[in-house]
Parts: sequence; C-alpha cells; structure tokens
Amino acid sequence: MVVPRVQAAIAQAFGEEFRDTDPVVRPSQFADIQINAAMALAKKVGLPPRDAAARIVEALELDGLCTGVEISGPGFINLTFDGTWIEELLNAQASQPQGGPETQAQRVVVDYSSPNVAKEMHVGHLRTTVVGDSLVRVLEALGHTVIRQNHIGDWGTPFGMLIEHWLEIGEDSPEAALLVEDPSAFYQAARAKFDGDPDFATRARLRVVSLQSAHEETLEVWQRLVDHSKVYFNAIYATLGVSLEDDHIAGESSYDPHLAQLCQELEERGLARISEGALCTFPAGFTGRDGEPLPLIIRKSDGGYGYATTDLATIRYRVQELHADRILYVVGAPQNVHLRMVFESAREAGWLPDSVEATHVQIGNVLGEDGKILKSRSGTPVKLMALLDEAVDRARAVVDASRPELSEEERAVTARQVGIGAVKYADLSTGHDTEYVFDFDRMLALSGNTGPYVQYAAARIRSILRKAGEAEASTTAGAAAGVPTAEARIAVVEPAERALALHLLEYGATLRRVGELLEPHRLCAYLFELSQLFTAFYDQCPVLKADESVRQSRLALCALVLHRLSEGLDLLGIETPENM
Repeated sequence: MVVPRVQAAIAQAFGEEFRDTDPVVRPSQFADIQINAAMALAKKVGLPPRDAAARIVEALELDGLCTGVEISGPGFINLTFDGTWIEELLNAQASQPQGGPETQAQRVVVDYSSPNVAKEMHVGHLRTTVVGDSLVRVLEALGHTVIRQNHIGDWGTPFGMLIEHWLEIGEDSPEAALLVEDPSAFYQAARAKFDGDPDFATRARLRVVSLQSAHEETLEVWQRLVDHSKVYFNAIYATLGVSLEDDHIAGESSYDPHLAQLCQELEERGLARISEGALCTFPAGFTGRDGEPLPLIIRKSDGGYGYATTDLATIRYRVQELHADRILYVVGAPQNVHLRMVFESAREAGWLPDSVEATHVQIGNVLGEDGKILKSRSGTPVKLMALLDEAVDRARAVVDASRPELSEEERAVTARQVGIGAVKYADLSTGHDTEYVFDFDRMLALSGNTGPYVQYAAARIRSILRKAGEAEASTTAGAAAGVPTAEARIAVVEPAERALALHLLEYGATLRRVGELLEPHRLCAYLFELSQLFTAFYDQCPVLKADESVRQSRLALCALVLHRLSEGLDLLGIETPENM
C-alpha cells in the first residue's frame, strides 16, 4: 500500500518516466520503514540525494497512514505508520486471512522432478522436486492456473536392454520386484547383461527397433516397466508430501510420434540444416570457442533424436495445446545453455511467441561435507528414499528424548513431519540456483533458520491456544475450545506487537515476490523472521496472564501468526506438527 504511493510521488516529483522506480523499502532502526529511492535517483535527476528525498516527501500523500516522515542521513526517508492504520489493516487480514490472488492470472506450466524409469531417484532429484512443488503451490495461491508436468525419462535406447531383461527374468520374479524396491539394482543387472553377453546385447538392440516400431508385445512390456516405476515414484512423492500424481506425467514417450514431423518442418523452413551428418539448428547468439555458430542437434547422424528434439516438442505442445502464458523448467543449472538454445530455436520457429515467457529455474547441487556433490561411501549418488528414512529416524530420536509423554503414534507422526520438513526447508531456504552442504545436524536444529524452528513456533502457539481454551472451559460452561472469539479485535500497543503486526502485513507482498522471482527462499526467510518476532512478542507481552481485553487481543494475534505460519509452511510443502 505504501509502495504505490511512493512511486506516485516519484512520478510527480521527477516525471512519469520514473514511476516504476523501485522505492527500495528497508527496515529502519529509527522508524517503521525506510525509503532509499532518493540515493539511486539522485544522479538521474541531477540533484543531491537529500534534495531528491525532499522532493519525494513534498509529493507524498500519506494522510491517515503515517504519523511521522523524516529525512535522515544522506537522503533516507523514514516513515512511522499510524497505529490505528496498522490495526485496521491487521484486523481486516485476521477476518479474511487468505493472502489474496493476483489481479492478472496466468496459465503457468511447470516442468519439475523428471526422474527416469527403472532408475533410483537420488539426492539430485530432491531439489527439482521440492522447489518445483513449492512454486506450483505459491502460484496457485496467487490465483494462477498451474499445470504440472512431470517429464519422466521413459523412452530411448536403454529400454531395449530393460525390456529384454524383464522378458528373461519374468514379471513375477524377485528380480522384477526390484523395479519398485530397488530400481538401480534392476537397471544395473540389465546393464551387466548388455555389457557381458553379446547375444543379449544384440537382442536388446533389436528390441529398441521393435519399441520404436510400436511392436505390440514390446509396448506392453514397456508399459509394465513404466507402471512399476510409477509405484516407486509415488512412494517417494508420498514420503516427501509433494503434489505430483500420475495424471501429471508427460514423459519423453508422449512426444516421440511428433519428432520426425518437427525435424522435417524445421528443415523445410530453413531453420535447420545438416552439419557433420546431424540435423541441427543454429540459434542466434550462441557460438563455440572457435567463434563459429554453436549447433543444437535435433536429429543425430544415426537418425535418433536427443533431448533437444523432445524439449522443442514440449514447448510447442505447451504453447499450442496447453495455452501456456508462462513455462517454468525446474532443472539443474548445468542445463542452462542447452535450455537457452532450445528457447531461442523455439522462438525462431514461432513456437514460443514473445507473449509467452519461458524460464529456466536453475537448481544448484547438493554437496557433502567435503564440498563435493553428495555421494554415498561407495561413490554412487545417495538414494533419495534412504536419505529421507534417515531424516525421519534422526528426528524420531529427538522426539523420543524430548517428548516421551506423547503416544507412540503421536511421536511417529511428529518425527515424520519434522524429519521430512527439515530436509525440505533446508533445501528451500537456500537460493535455488546456489549449492548447499547437506548437514542433518544443522537441518534438525531448533535454532537458526531451520524447518524445526519454524514448526516449533507454530506448535508453541497451538499449545498457547489450547491452554487458553482449557482455562476458558474451566470457568465458563460450554465455552468454545481455545481460540479467541471472532469479535476479538487486535490492538497494537507495545513495540513487540507493532513489529509483529508490520511483518504480518508483509505476507501478501512476500508471496507476490516469490511468484514473480520464483524464489521460495524468500518465503522461508519471511517465516523465519515471523517466528523470531513472535518469540520476542511472547517474551515481552504476557498473553494468558494479561487482563481480559488485552488477553483476547493477544490471543487473536497469536491465532493470526499461527495461520500465517501454517499457510506459509504448507506453500513450502511442509506440515505443521500439533506437538513438538
């Protein structure tokens, strides 16, 4: 509400061309907020920063919002809000606690997770899955129509050996069950046969031809492989608590029938040509070390298709059939050049119009304590399910020690919520394009910017509200259980109440920022600060022992904080425990 007014004042002071200037709103130790726009504007408008600030203040319309406006230092504008205005906004938010949708909704296609059939999901899949899932939740909360796309690897030459191996061992064999229980073991067994048995390798290559020719028996076996892998994927997704379902799967196989026609169209339109036997596009702006145009191979010299071909087909489908306004690829950072070349080739072909935004949400690596990509002791990627199981086991040990009075079932549920939440929060609280070190001790800590710290703040508020309900029930027959009445009005009097209230009012803006910048770590930072501010409020402002009117106000404030913490954690895909 303040930002548009500051921007209007900037436009009035310096001209309409400056209306979109970032006000640069920051916390202030001398007021509620600080506007630093004058510092950046000074050179552009040819004025000293303090003079630029004075021009902005002169044009500011803040009647009813602020009780104090002051220019300090080299040109900072300090604003102190009117307490009544804060209370009105906060109570309006308490009565309608949803963050509020965007005014201009879009159709957003989000490509994330993307595991491979007959292969184990490892720690590298963790980030693409949880970051993508958080983004779809936030975008949906903002009112956008979100279309999930799980682009699984379910096609290509490896399936020749996988199908042949399946036919040899039989569907009901213990080896076949590995597809669900230990996909890597199934794949490695097929690979060992392919590498060590020339006859098997020959049959496997012929099986690829059968698959690509839509041979009925081969397709049936292929479908069973995919179905078994879905069971495995869904076990991972259920454990992680992500919202991907079978209906969201749009694997490589779904685009295969269209690849030949796609290549033909590009070639006929002069957008692709043969280079060293392969059909390639040469998107503008990409050159190799030799300065020559960099090729994007869309049909290999042996006639096969690669990732670029399928990725071009996905863009065309998502624009033409799914009518996307925005397409997000939540994919590892090393794929950046590849995806940018695909985007440019799609734009040159007219399949990705300027009206559609395509974005690579780059995902950084998960590192071990040695600073290298996290791997098991054997040197292989860490299996995701094993990692999640360990997180829950470690959380269970903490819960057993700290809350022995809880029932077995309650401790099991809490351990799962805390353990999985800790892993997801550690991932999401780091910028998605940066690396981070996987450290269970830090993740599970009840201090610092961690999942358990935020979950504990929510559980603590639940305990406060339960105690309030118990006290009310002991003195008033038939009293409602524990939460302040709907008529309870929040009064903002003490400094700790004011700081908490101002942060609560930033929730909607935070969500919009996450949706705009595609950065879930901003929501984590918001929830962490909200938890800190609540702790300071609770330490400084008695709740249960306060006089009745103050007590009801502070209980209502606690309830709003709990709602925000629970809603925010849910948008991260993290549960809020009842007890901790």
